[in-house]
Amino acid sequence: LKARRLCFQVSAALKEGHVTPTELCQRCLALIKSTKFLNAYITVAEETALKQAEESEKRYRTGQPLGVLDGIPIAVKDNFSTAGIETTCASEMLKGYIPPYSATVVQKLLDQGAVLLGKTNLDEFAMGSGSTDGVFGPVRNPWSYSRQYKEKLVPESHPEGEDSNWVITGGSSGGSAAAVSSFTCFAALGSDTGGSTRNPAAHCGVVGLKPTYGLISRHGLIPLVNSMDVPGILTRCVDDAAVVLGSLAGHDPKDSTTIQDNFKPFELPNLTDVSKLSIGIPKEYHAPGLSSEILALWSKAADLFKNAGANVIEVSLPHTHYSIVCYHVLCTAEVASNMARFDGLEYGHRSDMNKSTESMYAATRREGFNDVVRGRILSGNYFLLKQNYENYFVKAQKVRRLIANDFMKVFRSGVDILLTPTTLSDAIPYIEFIKEDNRTRSAQDDILTQAANMAGLPAISVPTALSERGLPVGLQFIGRSFQEKQLLTVAKWFENQVKFPMIELEEVKRHDHGVFQHHKSASFS
Repeated sequence: LKARRLCFQVSAALKEGHVTPTELCQRCLALIKSTKFLNAYITVAEETALKQAEESEKRYRTGQPLGVLDGIPIAVKDNFSTAGIETTCASEMLKGYIPPYSATVVQKLLDQGAVLLGKTNLDEFAMGSGSTDGVFGPVRNPWSYSRQYKEKLVPESHPEGEDSNWVITGGSSGGSAAAVSSFTCFAALGSDTGGSTRNPAAHCGVVGLKPTYGLISRHGLIPLVNSMDVPGILTRCVDDAAVVLGSLAGHDPKDSTTIQDNFKPFELPNLTDVSKLSIGIPKEYHAPGLSSEILALWSKAADLFKNAGANVIEVSLPHTHYSIVCYHVLCTAEVASNMARFDGLEYGHRSDMNKSTESMYAATRREGFNDVVRGRILSGNYFLLKQNYENYFVKAQKVRRLIANDFMKVFRSGVDILLTPTTLSDAIPYIEFIKEDNRTRSAQDDILTQAANMAGLPAISVPTALSERGLPVGLQFIGRSFQEKQLLTVAKWFENQVKFPMIELEEVKRHDHGVFQHHKSASFS
């Protein structure tokens, strides 16, 4: 089967009885076990997953499946609340915390019959760009173990031994990206505050969609930066991202920032004529540190659109180079506010220090949070001090408005979609990545993705090609507000042109019988 529309293919296989939801679930669970070394999952909800698969099977038997997602195995980043399943945010602070309710997006997927396999690994409280800073250890990129990467590997490159050659997934939704990339599930939820879904999607060779702010409910997503957080969708093809978006989007009375209008799910058309499209290439995204390889791929992609008849023009987003500094101020300020809820009283970790309430608070937060989280709380509180508020927080809000206006001007000028790189380079080995601290890394890695969060715009990373090292490289499309259909249609056209190769993993081959023929293809839809 072609690597397209996996949801529909697997859904058809389930309807026709070629495979049952239980068999599908069992095979995914077996794969999770055999790829345990990737550290993609924090919690595997085997018992509840098999129960959900059984329920799905009953519906298929009576010919009443709930929709395309019925019986489809999915995974969820461990910063979304899941009723009855531990939710840790990869932090000591929430180890053992079992929420009494599920996030709206999780509930919507379960209501569509999806089978929740487990919770995926991340940077602690989603603060990071490598999925290396969680309390459960770093996530390994499945491509580190692919035939494509191994063939290109220079044995002497890391004398510390073969195991030190593995590369990072990117972050902070690295567990979800690795889970989709290694075939252990068909779709996964991530979160995206500054690129946390698109960055790992690019590094793991999967599709990563950050919808427009307000299109999908944040209720039950443990907040990082309320004004920028968006639940993200990770799949193996663009069609599948559209299917998942269709089941998640729309108003939620529990989240006042969601749109009021009803959202109509859409099927993506096959674009044949791109001559009416105007594609903008923002010159500011030729950022310092952008690898020559990614620059060449970006140019090649622009030429692909041009040769197909699209109008490709260079555009300017002049305030882009202020965005990282602006993001740092706003992000840490909101983090400081959001993290105040973790005080050891209502839920989560509580220190044994009992001299006084204040000492218990302080000890709880020192023991529960890692250095990265504590550092951001300190910065944020500094920016929010009375004497600093106007100079930092208010000024950053004004700059944010200018950044959003840059995008509005470009889209008003007739540009439909912006085409940019997603990351500065392909994934780097873990031992290289940890030589820099989290803040430096996040500032470098968010540079191409976080402006879309500042402006609240939809953006998608599409796997484009393999680098000279045999690792995935993704390119990013940024669309107009609430124009997901146009954005995904263009992304699908591009995906069909580039024909990104499939990862070749030994672990998958061992389980490769029956439905993994579908599994190999990108799509459940």
